[in-house]
Amino acid sequence: MLAHSPSQTPRPRAGQRGVSSAEAAALFADLASLPALVLGVSGGPDSTALLLLAARWRKRLRRGPRLLAVTVDHGLRPEAAAEARVVKQLAAALGIAHRTVRWRGEKPRTGIQAAARSARYRLLAAVAGKAGARHILTAHTLDDQAETILLRLARGSGLAGLSGMARSVPLPGGDGALTLVRPFLAVAKSRLVATLRAAGIPYVEDPANADPRFTRARLRTLMPVLAAEGLDAGKLAVLARRVARAEAAHEAAVAAALSYVSLTEWSNSGPIMLDPRRFAALPGEVALRLLGRAIGQVGDEGPVELGKLETLFDAIQEGWASRARKQDRLRRTLAGALVILGQDALRIERAPPRQSGQSRSRSASRGSP
Repeated sequence: MLAHSPSQTPRPRAGQRGVSSAEAAALFADLASLPALVLGVSGGPDSTALLLLAARWRKRLRRGPRLLAVTVDHGLRPEAAAEARVVKQLAAALGIAHRTVRWRGEKPRTGIQAAARSARYRLLAAVAGKAGARHILTAHTLDDQAETILLRLARGSGLAGLSGMARSVPLPGGDGALTLVRPFLAVAKSRLVATLRAAGIPYVEDPANADPRFTRARLRTLMPVLAAEGLDAGKLAVLARRVARAEAAHEAAVAAALSYVSLTEWSNSGPIMLDPRRFAALPGEVALRLLGRAIGQVGDEGPVELGKLETLFDAIQEGWASRARKQDRLRRTLAGALVILGQDALRIERAPPRQSGQSRSRSASRGSP
């Protein structure tokens, strides 16, 4: 197994303590009554610490979940197969069952990290289903949380994105039957490294973690600079928790406003009718979210992009403020929904199917003199 590389992994400070068995027990406590847990273990420092600490925790329980460590070989590096075998040996030494699964088939030339992540979750889900497990644990850390917040900030995320990763969420790409659990989100990566060093357990490094072609790797190099100015991973995590509180408050306000402004019951196909006067009187963020929720419910073209939603919302505000007495002050489509602002209602309904270029050409030809 490859030794750790100080240039890629945060080095524990002198005297920094690892994660104790008691602390690990607190991190895993809410999982004790489950029948089985799947641990995603790549062999890197974070997931190796997950394997070690979960094994120690389970050993101290009289009764508890069955643990199954799963390593996904993405087939992207020749060393991956040997690294999976080392993880299997460590799991056996800890008394944990282990499986290696492989991502087979053609690999995309672009977006490889996103594709690999989707494949990893899909393969973990398949193993969990066969093992009778409904919870999959990954070793995302405080450092990963900070990088996620910076990444979303750079991409113009709204409050929901800036609230960061949650400890427990439905498994991405799944049908909601499986839960992804991240027990180490409040634990610094350097403390997990200290845990492994104290136990004398080596780990591997994925060179992609330091590859400047990838956005996360580039952001990772900024973290020491930001920390020197006081913006370390802990501060970013505090920001995420505060934003999460604000996010919850906004969503509660939207739920309360829904009945206040709705003129009809909501349905998946619409139309959804809102009182334009009451809609205009709502706080801007609440009205924006309510509009996005309505478009998301009746539209059929996927998630609503925040920037486009904001542009539409601004147009609605301008249209309502206008003194023009047109029958329709605004008529726009977004994400498969048609939005019409009239004198007496803001109407959101399913947009008519788009015509292909060839169909439009034939229609124009038939309509010409």
